[in-house]
Amino acid sequence: MLGGFGSLFGRFKSLFARLGNLPSGLLEKQRLAGAVSPRIECAIAFYAVFSRAAGKAGTCIIGNMLLGLTIRDVVLIDRLALAFRPGLCVLTGETGAGKSILLDALGLALGRRAEAGLVRAGATEAVVSAEFAVGRNHPAHAVLREAGLDGDGETIVLRRLLAADGRSRAFVNDAPSSVGLLRELGDSLVEIQGQFEQRGLLDPANHRLILDAFAEASVGSAALAQAWQDWRAARCREEEAVRLLAASRAEEELLRHHLAELEKLAPEEGEEDHLAERRSFLQSAERLAETLAEAIAELGGNSGAQAALARATRRLERARERAHGFLDAPLAAAERAAAETAEALLVLEGAARQLELDPRELEQVEERLFALRALGRKHQLPVAELPALQQRMAAQLMAIDEGAESVQHLAHATAQARVRFVAAAETMSRARTRAASRLDTAVAAELAPLRLDKARFRTVLTPLAEPEWSGHGCERVHFEIATTPGAPFGPLARIASGGELSRFMLALKLVLADTAAVPTLIFDEVDSGIGGAVAAAVGERLQRLGTSLQVLVVTHSPQVAARGAHHWRVAKQLSARAAVTRVEELDPDTRQEEIARMLSGRIVTAEARAAAASLIAGGRA
Repeated sequence: MLGGFGSLFGRFKSLFARLGNLPSGLLEKQRLAGAVSPRIECAIAFYAVFSRAAGKAGTCIIGNMLLGLTIRDVVLIDRLALAFRPGLCVLTGETGAGKSILLDALGLALGRRAEAGLVRAGATEAVVSAEFAVGRNHPAHAVLREAGLDGDGETIVLRRLLAADGRSRAFVNDAPSSVGLLRELGDSLVEIQGQFEQRGLLDPANHRLILDAFAEASVGSAALAQAWQDWRAARCREEEAVRLLAASRAEEELLRHHLAELEKLAPEEGEEDHLAERRSFLQSAERLAETLAEAIAELGGNSGAQAALARATRRLERARERAHGFLDAPLAAAERAAAETAEALLVLEGAARQLELDPRELEQVEERLFALRALGRKHQLPVAELPALQQRMAAQLMAIDEGAESVQHLAHATAQARVRFVAAAETMSRARTRAASRLDTAVAAELAPLRLDKARFRTVLTPLAEPEWSGHGCERVHFEIATTPGAPFGPLARIASGGELSRFMLALKLVLADTAAVPTLIFDEVDSGIGGAVAAAVGERLQRLGTSLQVLVVTHSPQVAARGAHHWRVAKQLSARAAVTRVEELDPDTRQEEIARMLSGRIVTAEARAAAASLIAGGRA
């Protein structure tokens, strides 16, 4: 049954040829961080069951890692496809075999500088693709979404095409992209220590973030940032109030003059229309009076309509008795006409009396109308808006009178916000100071076994002047190193290059492994110039670092190679046409042979094979 189960495990394992094994503690860390997708979680569960059944307990699949690298026509490489695994991956080979070409090619995919010399002789273009597994919470997703690309996938493929004339094109998940986006994504996925441009730990801009992560001060950092935002907002409100008050004070005298003019004239709603209508009426009053007088003359007097109707009525009245009722109706009509004429005369006379106006009224109406219109032109407003302007000016003057008191309240609020920020900054400073001491001690403990026992490391917290304060606090954080006794401390970037620098970075990375944001770490020449116990110490630390991160190391040291969870050999093959670089993943037998070659040279002896077996066994212990 076990044999059949093992066969089933073998078939299933082939689905995960690129994912490999990793100590089980990392899986729990990935799950807690939300970095393992449901699909990969399911695969992990099946893989763990089959692994235990096949006698490979304590293995898992990492959620974030470099899955594979595909290279075409780069220097000595014509076509190459590599599938990487979690944990410590070692690449070995003789000098000149092409190990550095692999890193050059990966650098292209990560957005590093492209040079036409990387294109293989006779080829028109070089192509490099790097595929990464990314968990749900990886920062790369946010970078993709900000760039307008799909940021929800479980993998990211970075691809770079470099033409023989030096021009290059970039792609992210097969979508055309900029080299800048490629570099930004690459920086969040891989950190290379060695021959490439140094980033990460060597960039002082990252030291505060690294220390805060080591201090596990994320809650304090959030509170500090919020306190800074509150203080800044309070300062902005106070400064705006002061600015407005100062501007108002400068205009106060003119404002009071304008308000006095408005209050003296006291414009009312709809007054302009009323005055214009009255003016028009007054201008026509004299002619109207003449018309009324003529109408009154026609109706009144001895020769007017009223007198004529009176005479007609009297004649009808005298003839009434002889008419036997025939004149009743005409008489009644004449009486009504006489009454209506009398009433009309009364109305006309009343209207005429109303036109007996003050001769100065027209002048007064015009004077006020013209004054209102002049004030409207002065303020570039319609006359109808003058009452509202008066109210606004009165409110502005009231605000000026109250402004000083408001500024005092805002200044008090700003001072309180500053106190809260300073308190949060001091809390963060104390946490950073404690973490700096722990970090310095932990790094010092790692330096001696790496033959850096003369080196000294320290974390420096430099207080900043208040104008330099920010949401990150009141101090600048940077790492310093002194490599020899009596030498002054200096920035990390000025440390000796090559293997010494890589070993120092290894010590730092080991101490900071639990806070690493970049899941894949590459060391080039970390074992340069060392051997024996020091090389063994480097290998042991790389192996330990591989329990938390995917670590790729290019090495010439058998002690380091023996610690690898996975091993690839880089070799240069010569043919009649050209030299070509080949990369082979080694099984246990070929791996032992490769380490024996690294120990003894071209002629592999039995003693070298025995020593290789001993190193491999020691690496498993």
